[in-house]
Amino acid sequence: MKGKKRFNFSLSSVAIIAILSSIVLPTSTYAADENGEDFSLTIMHMNDTHARVEPLANMVTAVKEVRAQKPDALLFNAGDVFSGTLYFNQFQGQADLALLNMMDIDAMTFGNHEFDLGSSENGHASLSEFITGANFPFVSANVDLSADPFTGSRVSNTFTEDAQDSTVYDGMVKEVNGEKIGIFGLTTEETLMTSSPVAAKITNYKAEAERAVAAFEDMGIDKIVAISHLGYDSNPAVGNDLMLAEQVDGIDVIVGGHSHTQLNDPTVVTTDENGASKDPTVIVQAYQYAQYLGELDVNFNEQGVVTGSSGHLIDATQKQADPEAVNILNTYKSEVDQVSNQETGAVAQKPLTNPRLTDSDVSVRANETELGNLITDAMLVKAQEKMPEVSIAMQNGGGIRAAIDQGPITVGEVITVLPFGNDPAVVQLTGEEIKQILEYSVRLAPEESGGFLQVSGMKFAYDSTKEAGSRVVSMQVKNGEEYVDINSNQTYLVTTNNFTAKGGDGFEVFAQAYAEGRVQDLGEIDWEQFRNYMVEDLNGVVDPVIEGRITDLLGKDLEPTEPPVEEDPEAPVKPDPNEETPDPNGDGNDQGEHPGDKPQEDPKDDNKPVDEDKNNQDDKDSTPPPSSQNNGGNGSNSGGSILKVSDDKTSPANSGSKLPNTATNMYTYMLAGVVLLAAGVATFIFKRKKAKA
Repeated sequence: MKGKKRFNFSLSSVAIIAILSSIVLPTSTYAADENGEDFSLTIMHMNDTHARVEPLANMVTAVKEVRAQKPDALLFNAGDVFSGTLYFNQFQGQADLALLNMMDIDAMTFGNHEFDLGSSENGHASLSEFITGANFPFVSANVDLSADPFTGSRVSNTFTEDAQDSTVYDGMVKEVNGEKIGIFGLTTEETLMTSSPVAAKITNYKAEAERAVAAFEDMGIDKIVAISHLGYDSNPAVGNDLMLAEQVDGIDVIVGGHSHTQLNDPTVVTTDENGASKDPTVIVQAYQYAQYLGELDVNFNEQGVVTGSSGHLIDATQKQADPEAVNILNTYKSEVDQVSNQETGAVAQKPLTNPRLTDSDVSVRANETELGNLITDAMLVKAQEKMPEVSIAMQNGGGIRAAIDQGPITVGEVITVLPFGNDPAVVQLTGEEIKQILEYSVRLAPEESGGFLQVSGMKFAYDSTKEAGSRVVSMQVKNGEEYVDINSNQTYLVTTNNFTAKGGDGFEVFAQAYAEGRVQDLGEIDWEQFRNYMVEDLNGVVDPVIEGRITDLLGKDLEPTEPPVEEDPEAPVKPDPNEETPDPNGDGNDQGEHPGDKPQEDPKDDNKPVDEDKNNQDDKDSTPPPSSQNNGGNGSNSGGSILKVSDDKTSPANSGSKLPNTATNMYTYMLAGVVLLAAGVATFIFKRKKAKA
């Protein structure tokens, strides 16, 4: 086996570096080749383009520029070409394929979204057409499409040295400058829950990766690349790239996708799951939406051990679009533009504004809004269709980008409101964690924050005059037609977009939940969810209202939910009819654009990350914790099970509440007694002195 023959020396440079640098090393040189006969390989890579067809014209230019300097460079696609924009709705992958075929891709693996149409009337016919039309091969060791009536004829469940275009293999061999490279693919088992693979069988990633490595080693190949759609640090219950690198010896490079991770530099894993040193495995991933082309240079010694690597991301959006690609694109774009103007069947009964403090007293980033309520209601209802236990929805205000005019709502309007194509997700959170999330949401109020959360299925009150972190006064979740206090020790299921679910906008609690494997992708697209809710669940009648879901007390006491007990029934205390009620819509100052939420000129072509969002995913805003590379990982949720909401309502998490009146009155009486006692003592001493005089 490859792993065994690589450990025939007592204390290698690799081991020394592993001891000094723990599990993950920065890009560098790992082991010196005494003979100076290293083999160098260049890999270009892309992932998770999600029907962002228009930026692919720029990507063609980026690929051509790299190949002009390094003609032997390989190009891999790590999946999720399908789903996300009108290009997919209209052409089901054919528009993307027309431009991908210009790039001379060497191999592609399947993402979970490639199976989105499996349960439709036409099943995987669109996937079969995509495979058939591709001028490149596909690899996936743990996906078996042979039983599917549409794709079965395109499948060869083998590891081949003679890969053909338009065919699906477990793995393939590519020869570069006389050296053979083994290449295999992996797709997340989460696809079984988030998409519709139907007849496609998806098996365990680790077992199939071990099978692939063994197959290549039996062929005498010691340089192995995995094209992975597992996610860099995604749900550990179904595996991720970091786990793959630690668990399976013999993989030299992992070209990743699925988690939309922006790895500006490669990650290098040099220890196994038990902490023992191993040969280096280099992991790369290039964010999302055709914004970046990854370029990796990796060196091998004669034994096939990685001795060094360097890599970076090329901003393809800054490249000039390839003229030929633009011409091809335009044949599809005109039809998409027409569809954008088509009516959805929903009608706004009034203008649904998206206010900002620059031109309003309220803001979507500081106050409850009608549009925010509509969007979160859609999130909650559609999440409950898949997971009835979901009870709360949260949407970052910075992700709501436009208003909706009164009258018929067009497809283009829907996409302009939610232009980032985020995947909805479900997160397991305790009541105490929900409180921390809400505290972070309102920390800047009444000023604006892109992380200010619009909500559904719950309501909460906070006081913006209090210190940040101690503002939330009450939290309640809807139970039937009533609201009950959120229990700090109870677990709730919350749906949000996967950008927020991974810690976007700096939500550390969400990032921690993601790292611990408490986030599950719903396998949908947010703007489609929103459109379908308005048409299917509202029957096209769209008329949301402000409901008091979010209330800023502005220094006033929280109004009791029940009348207080009167101390003197003969003289009840009556409320002052002239007293002002709390204003539920505090305002504030503009804090600028939502980090990472700046859309392309075409609102369907998602956002480009800004400087403060270098470590982010999908996903679409700053995600500091827990990984310096991006989007915290998933830690240790052994089963990926979802906890249901219990019926314990005895411990409301109202840490910001005032002391009871009884305690306040007792304190007042004690203070008065002390003052009177002190006065009496002083009088007594004064009289004694006077008498002696």
